[in-house]
Amino acid sequence: MRILVDADACPVKEIVLRLAKRRNVPVTMVIDTSHELDDGYSTVVTVDKGADSADYAITRMVTCHDIVVTQDYGLAAMILSRGASVLDQNGMVYTGENIDSLLERRYIGQKIRRGGGRTKGPKKRNREDNERFEESLGRMLDRRQADRSDV
Repeated sequence: MRILVDADACPVKEIVLRLAKRRNVPVTMVIDTSHELDDGYSTVVTVDKGADSADYAITRMVTCHDIVVTQDYGLAAMILSRGASVLDQNGMVYTGENIDSLLERRYIGQKIRRGGGRTKGPKKRNREDNERFEESLGRMLDRRQADRSDV
């Protein structure tokens, strides 16, 4: 088990690292060439700056035992198809039950924007978002580690 992070615009890298270190879980941060990262713990994979290159790299690396952190619905759908766990930076766990409606909402928003309309952007990040993420990731890690010890 490891944690893979779509790290370019990820606001919770420090939380991921803190929880992973505490549980001795390896972390892989995937960034494109326009970013630099050296946190002293994670493995950093740098990919080309091209569209979705980080998404494809994460999809190639992931196994069913991994946890992925991303805010990208398309990547989340690909990760779910590989049997891995995936959550966003606010602690929402992507599932087979919610991914279709999230993808549809994204599609409708894109359609509105292409037509010249405007959609509401994300709300400002706050302490509760970080707490919710930390709680969700902690539960997911505990569950995964418990599952591994039962084998």
